[in-house]
Amino acid sequence: MRAGFDRGSAPLRPGPDDRRPGLLRPACRSCGAALTESFADLGMIPLGDDLLDLRRAMRTEAFSPLHVLVCSDCRLVQLPEFQAPEEATGGQSWPSPVLEAWPSQAEAFADRMAAQFRLGPQTPVLEVGGRDGRLLQCFARRGIPVLGVEPQEEAAQSAIARGIPTEIARFRAATARRLCAAYPAPVLMLANRALAQAPDLHDFIEGVRILLAPGGVATFEFLHLLRLIECNAFDSISRADGFCLSLLVAELILGQHGLVVFDLEELPEEASLRLFARHVEDASKPVTPAVEGQRMRERAAGLEGPEAYRRFAEGVVQAKCALLDFLIGARRAGQRVVGYGAPARASRLLTYCGVGPELLPFTVDPCLGRQGMLLPGARIPVRAPEAVLEERPDFLLILSWHRREEVAAEMAAIRSWGGRFAVPLPRLQVV
Repeated sequence: MRAGFDRGSAPLRPGPDDRRPGLLRPACRSCGAALTESFADLGMIPLGDDLLDLRRAMRTEAFSPLHVLVCSDCRLVQLPEFQAPEEATGGQSWPSPVLEAWPSQAEAFADRMAAQFRLGPQTPVLEVGGRDGRLLQCFARRGIPVLGVEPQEEAAQSAIARGIPTEIARFRAATARRLCAAYPAPVLMLANRALAQAPDLHDFIEGVRILLAPGGVATFEFLHLLRLIECNAFDSISRADGFCLSLLVAELILGQHGLVVFDLEELPEEASLRLFARHVEDASKPVTPAVEGQRMRERAAGLEGPEAYRRFAEGVVQAKCALLDFLIGARRAGQRVVGYGAPARASRLLTYCGVGPELLPFTVDPCLGRQGMLLPGARIPVRAPEAVLEERPDFLLILSWHRREEVAAEMAAIRSWGGRFAVPLPRLQVV
């Protein structure tokens, strides 16, 4: 079994095709091969995703490169090195796991897991990277013993304050061995977003293998590579996730540690994939047709070869050109474009494309906490949706484009003065 890298960062090696002496290239954080292929180079992006208030807007923002590479050997899409949260986000916090954002979904997930895997007072559930413990609360309310493992002390203390027993530690194989000696083995391990945020994939997955109870189930959730490529959703790439996986790559890595994917779920709202894994020795959970179907789709999309990744890299550049052509053309024609939405993906998209208030004077968002703020990087003001009715723009650019139908229905009033919607991705459309 292959050991993980000690520091969780890609080791550096000389570039084989570069004659400059001393130049080092990063190596794959899974297989160790030299990383030479670009997947998405978004340039200099703000370290944090948090919106800026007027006080913070007066300060210099911290930027760093956001360049995602793909391994030409194992096809793992990755940031070339691990950064701790406080380093990668300028002191801001990681996003919470997806399920924490919608309490009703967290409750439904806990209900389904409890029923499917017959959870009860004798079947412990452990969550890795669960932040403030909201998801585990849903299991605890059902009489199921729970334990959290969270590396960030502030988040862990919040979980403890909610009544969730929590170990303050970064999860790895050594952590798993210590927990084995102190707690009952979990029947269900939730590592929903933690896998993509692990400093060392192999060390993390080996920890799952060690700690998971015989006959137990581990869940992993991550940005799905196939969905990302199909939707040209490069704006969903962030430093919060060091990896973007396909099922094919996930199975390869899990298999090296004696774990088998037996079921999966697609989460289209988040462009994510949720995997259910077991020990290879566990014959009680047969592999479902959904797993084989996903393998076939990924192979048909060319994820085992280089061309799909090269097309995506070119598609990122083409999307930038199309958006700039549209905004510059509208300005030259005397037409006004404003935005809808202020999610983190909007900041990444606009910063990468070099769009500022001169091309997009403001965006609107129904969230009161975002109004009166500025998008980081682009420095575009965020206003209330009523501003669209007051300003009567020619175009409304839907920055929350993954919700385009919902937004178009909500803002249908712009049609009354001849306004139209523009959608930046997967490819620019005016409707």
